[in-house]
Amino acid sequence: MATKVVMEALSPTMEEGRLVTWTKKEGDAVKTGDTLAEVETDKAVMELVARVDGQLLQRAVPEGATVPVGGLVGVIGAPGEKVDAGDGRRETGPAAAASAPTPAPAQHPPASPVSRLPSPDVPGRIKASPLAKRIARDSGLDLQGLQGSGPGGRVVKRDLEKAGMRDAGLAAALPRVPPPAPLAVTRGGAPYEDVPLTQIRKTIAKRLAASIGPVPHFFLTTEVDMERAAEAREALNRDLAAQGLKVSFNDIILKATALALAKHRACNAWFQEDHIRYWNEVHVGVAVAVEDGLITPVIRNADLKSLAAIGAESRDLAQKARNRRLQPSEYTGSTFSVSNLGMFDIDQFTAVINPPEAGIIAVGSVAAKPVVTDGRLEARRRVRITMSCDHRVIDGATGAAFLGTLKQMLENPLAMVL
Repeated sequence: MATKVVMEALSPTMEEGRLVTWTKKEGDAVKTGDTLAEVETDKAVMELVARVDGQLLQRAVPEGATVPVGGLVGVIGAPGEKVDAGDGRRETGPAAAASAPTPAPAQHPPASPVSRLPSPDVPGRIKASPLAKRIARDSGLDLQGLQGSGPGGRVVKRDLEKAGMRDAGLAAALPRVPPPAPLAVTRGGAPYEDVPLTQIRKTIAKRLAASIGPVPHFFLTTEVDMERAAEAREALNRDLAAQGLKVSFNDIILKATALALAKHRACNAWFQEDHIRYWNEVHVGVAVAVEDGLITPVIRNADLKSLAAIGAESRDLAQKARNRRLQPSEYTGSTFSVSNLGMFDIDQFTAVINPPEAGIIAVGSVAAKPVVTDGRLEARRRVRITMSCDHRVIDGATGAAFLGTLKQMLENPLAMVL
């Protein structure tokens, strides 16, 4: 008896999936566990596998189709077994294309070639000094044919002077060229393009609507002196160079955040419908920009890991995120998140809380700024950190205390070992 292949919930929050590519053709033999297709979920690209042995009798949806969880994707059965029409087969081959209505072409004027008039002074065709070119351009004069006495035959100002073309006399000595007419610019094709939402962009839209509206945000900003952290980072990287490892400012901030959360359990929390869950474990989500959105892989038990381990793990997770190869266990369960836009030269910003978490910090760029220290002005590396708080869980003083501990650890890295 034929077995239906359905769209499985490949992530905890998945409601539908887009079939990116089939890895098996109709008629191919399959075994339990074989990959049938790659599916784009709301977080990553996952494998849809066969749950029975047999032959792939039917690919019910084409590549690129979006199917709700539980919806029919294909049919596996015995070789030669007929597929019941009730299985919901959709034609996806040439016959389907032939029967589909052809959309009417967009009504737009045909593109016409743009006519360009010659400039009075075309770079590369006329050798002239910048000053000579400017004089000619301002006067609307053509330098073509004028013998230059500069290097390589270049026309210079004295050539204009020798020809008796001083100031007001320039126009009389050289032929006047009419100014170029405005370019006629036309556009061809459709005036806009509609691009369907990807699964990850749909999820981002839903989660933002569920966060910024219902969650009462408030924001706290502090500026941190990063001189000692920078010196510690440079020393660590010298020692780690032989192992091919390095530590970034982001790694230091992740470690300090995790240790601060361990001291401030009130911020390491989830808001639930009828209770608040205070976590004893610290799992830090790290916001990573991917091609069509944002995903937050998780560094678990970050407070117990070394800086080198955090650095290696965060880079590995970021690469997996960009390749859309994260497993659900790698992007779920964070207790607090960190979003860093410092590498984009952003000085300060606010981040949206990722429910059910109660807080997130937004990290700007580490940059040298003028600071008064002991009565004297000097340049010191500093960074601005803004904490977004869910006011249902975190009060102003609670968030301020957490930021104070984070600031202390970053300004004096030795505090991290206390």
